[in-house]
Amino acid sequence: MTVGNVLNLSADEVLSTTRSVRKRLDLERPVPREVLLECLELALQAPTGSNSQGWQWVFVEDAERKRALADIYRTNATPYLDAPKPAFGDERDLRRPHVFDSARYLNDHLHEVPVVLIPCLEGRVDNTPGVSSAGFWGSLLPAVWSFMLALRSRGLGSAWTTLHLVGGGERQAADLLGIPFDQYSQGGLFPIGYTKGTNFRQAKRLPADQLTHWNTW
Repeated sequence: MTVGNVLNLSADEVLSTTRSVRKRLDLERPVPREVLLECLELALQAPTGSNSQGWQWVFVEDAERKRALADIYRTNATPYLDAPKPAFGDERDLRRPHVFDSARYLNDHLHEVPVVLIPCLEGRVDNTPGVSSAGFWGSLLPAVWSFMLALRSRGLGSAWTTLHLVGGGERQAADLLGIPFDQYSQGGLFPIGYTKGTNFRQAKRLPADQLTHWNTW
C-alpha cells in the first residue's frame, strides 16, 4: 500500500530532476514516518556487497538533537563555505555562486528541517586502500540514492551532505545519537522535507562526450 502521494513522473524524469534541495525544503510541513518508511522499503531493494545488508538508518525528528547536529555541521561547513574556491575554467563556474548561496542557506537553517537522516554501514574503512573503501561504500550509496529518488517521486527532497564527518564530528554525532562509533560508519547527513513545488528541471552538466573514454583514457 502506498501512503505517500506519488508524482506522475517517468523513471527518466525522476533520475534527471532529483536535485540537491536546500532552499526549497518546506521547513513548516511535517513529514510522516509512514512516508519515510515507504521510501526506505524501496531503498532497501538496492544492491549491496555479498548481500550483506549491513546498513542502519537513523532518522532524527527531535528538535534538540537536530539543533545539536546542526551545530556539529556548522563547525565544519562555515569555514568551508567561506573559503575561496579554485575556478573550474568552464561553465560550472557560472553556477557556483548559486550553489554556495543555497549551501549557506542550509547551513543557517539545518536545525529547522523536519527530519534529518544519517545512514550508517557496519564496519569502518579508516586508513584502508581505495579498493576496500570503494567496495565498502558501494554497499550503502546505491541504497541512499534510491531513497532520494523515492523522496523525489513523492514530492520530498533532500541534499547529500558530508561536512559533519570532518575532524571529530562523526564521533560527536555518534555520541549524540547512540551510534556505535567503532562498529558503524556514517555515510552522510541528509535534511529531509517536502519541497516547495515539485517542478524541478534538469541541471546543466558537462556533455557526456567530454567525460567519456572508450577502451583507453
